[in-house]
Amino acid sequence: MSSLARLEAAAAGVARPLATVRHCHVSDAPLVLVPLKLAGEAAAPLAVMVGSAPGDPAVLIVPQPRNRDLRFAFAAGLARRVLNHIEASRGEVEELPPNKDGDARIRYSDAPQLLVPNRGGVAFLRMMGRSTRFRDTEGPYAVDPAVPVLGRWLTWYADRHDHPGSALLGAMTELLRLHWATGQSTLEDGNLAALTGWIAPPDGLDGPSAAVRAEDPVTCPPAGPATDPTFDNEVLAPAIAAYDRSGPGSRAEERLRTALTGQLTPTWDLMWQAVDLLRALPEGASVPKRWERDRDAFTHYHQTFGEAYPQPRRDPPVRAARRLHDLERAQDAYDAQRAFDDPLVMAEHRLSGQAFGGVVTECDPARLDESGKRPKLRPHLRVDTPDPVRLDAGTTVCHAARPALKGKVVEVGDGGVLVELTGGMGRKLTPEPGAVPGVGDRVCFTALTDGSFGAAKFPDREDTPWTHGGPPGEYVPTEEDAEEDWS
Repeated sequence: MSSLARLEAAAAGVARPLATVRHCHVSDAPLVLVPLKLAGEAAAPLAVMVGSAPGDPAVLIVPQPRNRDLRFAFAAGLARRVLNHIEASRGEVEELPPNKDGDARIRYSDAPQLLVPNRGGVAFLRMMGRSTRFRDTEGPYAVDPAVPVLGRWLTWYADRHDHPGSALLGAMTELLRLHWATGQSTLEDGNLAALTGWIAPPDGLDGPSAAVRAEDPVTCPPAGPATDPTFDNEVLAPAIAAYDRSGPGSRAEERLRTALTGQLTPTWDLMWQAVDLLRALPEGASVPKRWERDRDAFTHYHQTFGEAYPQPRRDPPVRAARRLHDLERAQDAYDAQRAFDDPLVMAEHRLSGQAFGGVVTECDPARLDESGKRPKLRPHLRVDTPDPVRLDAGTTVCHAARPALKGKVVEVGDGGVLVELTGGMGRKLTPEPGAVPGVGDRVCFTALTDGSFGAAKFPDREDTPWTHGGPPGEYVPTEEDAEEDWS
């Protein structure tokens, strides 16, 4: 389906939808960050435009990015804005029912959302977090106390970005590509200006011409964090050299700020245009539940922030294995939720053979399985489907419109797919009214599952096997942690 959508977009000259609903949360006032870094440096900050309203951006610059004091002054200024947004956006405390152990639970009614233009922006924040969270606030190289706090939050946000379905830190190009297909390559889709040009071409242009226009660095400067080489050579380098000669507070510094603001503003405008494009889509049914989990994670980290050291540079083996396991489960659940929410997404799975849809041609709603000690309600359905079914007999499936209605594939043949229903029909030996589809009903069954996993088992920290280095010592930050370079 995605390949077909790309072909149709190329033929029509405008993007084609890949979704009928929005599969991500968009806050009422997200914090948008458009970062720039110095060319040739992995994470030497040059400037950032930041704010939570289209008409109220703040521009922070580093007039000499190779100067350590100026870099950390920039980090302190950014910290104040990010930390203020975090405190202002968490909402009120909600009291939740106690957990199974009887412990009280709370959750903030909202959570701060950060948006950057692309994956490069996420990598920049990740590196900046790694480079600042261990910095000392006392001694000869002390930094503002807000800097290491910012570093810990940026590290946490970057880690949360890796969690499938999380909306706490979003790369705008990824969010748009989740909902629209263009007629250009996936590499070209990484350009925010070209991508939005395909989705919502300016007046008088189509997608290809808008994408060509986006390649002009004068009209559409790169969305960061890298800058255009011509701008670097002809504008930035002379401006920094002039600042070096003139010093802080000079006209040279103001000219540098003006030049960098000109590079940031087009991307800033595109970011808010993209926010409006996403908001125009109806929210998917599973989005609020995923945002609840984001708020749970944010609440826990906010409440326990001062109880532990900064995140270590490397996770110990058990924690790393548990994190990988959690990410894999979250990806499976996210794929299933999107498919359940959206028939266009489900169509992709139907074409791949992991789901099938069609008309019920035979139905035995009162069938009982009496092979065990007690009879069990096990209705049979036969579904006539044109889809290429690639599911083996015995595969567990669920109803796409009602995932609680579960079953298993009995056989796949010329007469369609025979499904035995196993759950979601009530607890009696007769199904609840309307629980079992009838003859003539259109149905869709899929092997995708949303959260039906067994308990994960990992050894305790002190039981880490020798193959993974044995039990690790308690983590204590060292001077080596703080020596991680910005570059």
